[in-house]
Amino acid sequence: MTDKVQTALLILAVGEFSVGILGNTFIGLVNCMDWVKKRKIASIDLIFTSLAISRICLLCIILLDCSTLVLYPDVYATGKQMRIIDFFWTLTNHLNIWFATCLSIYYFFKIANFFHPVFLWMKWRIDRVIFWILLGCLVLSVFISLPATENLNADFRRCVKAKRKTNLTWSCRVNKDQHASTKLFLNLVTLLPFSVSLMSFFLLILSLHRHIRRMRLSATGCRDPSTEAHVRALKAVISFLLLFIVYCLCFLIATSSYFMSESELAVIFGESIALTYPSSHSFILILGNNKLRHASLRVLWKVMYILKVRQF
Repeated sequence: MTDKVQTALLILAVGEFSVGILGNTFIGLVNCMDWVKKRKIASIDLIFTSLAISRICLLCIILLDCSTLVLYPDVYATGKQMRIIDFFWTLTNHLNIWFATCLSIYYFFKIANFFHPVFLWMKWRIDRVIFWILLGCLVLSVFISLPATENLNADFRRCVKAKRKTNLTWSCRVNKDQHASTKLFLNLVTLLPFSVSLMSFFLLILSLHRHIRRMRLSATGCRDPSTEAHVRALKAVISFLLLFIVYCLCFLIATSSYFMSESELAVIFGESIALTYPSSHSFILILGNNKLRHASLRVLWKVMYILKVRQF
């Protein structure tokens, strides 16, 4: 029964992986083609492209981990190559979160309306520094991943292997505290970008509230371009926050699996649900961006036209 459930979850993971690859590859291709055509790239397109690339890598790593667990369980528990998978999962995980936070910050500075000198100073310079912010996120993610992966690999893999031989070995009990500390550290680090995104979300709500109040006082109505921009940004940020919470819960299930009676099933369940975040959020970004939405409609129209021609 367990093998059938694992196979079903693996099929679900493959489906989510395919959808995620489709959406994120589309974002990357559209922005790269526009970059080549115009010989320059807008800041928002650079963030979207960086986020899409990091999510493609994250999707590949999660699916590889799931497949190895189901198809090659011995390699999963003892193979040295799993150390490489652990490193790249930690790296792409943090890159994905930090790049999404950069998107929230960019929306905040470009769309919100405040008159504080520091805010205005950053608003005028955000386009100049966004490349260096993204580069800093890359360096920070590598810095976090190198030491954390060593500890996570040493504890988690050993306990997974031990659980196949006995119910719970003395080695697992001894290393439980160290593994829990590493897991807690990894998740606490992600609270920083999550808090920044949450702050950006609430400040965008405050800016939208002030803007609507000014529109009502001036009797010009509430549905102006600034209001629409606020609403689109809020949809992108809140979808990221909600999906990120689900992703973190699934990540906790996967990394805490050796505390559970069915560790392999817990891992693949957590990873298959975690794929929802990098897969679905890309389509929310496509629908919220005018260029990507129009490009997707053109592609959809061409596909429907080709299918209609083939019918005749």
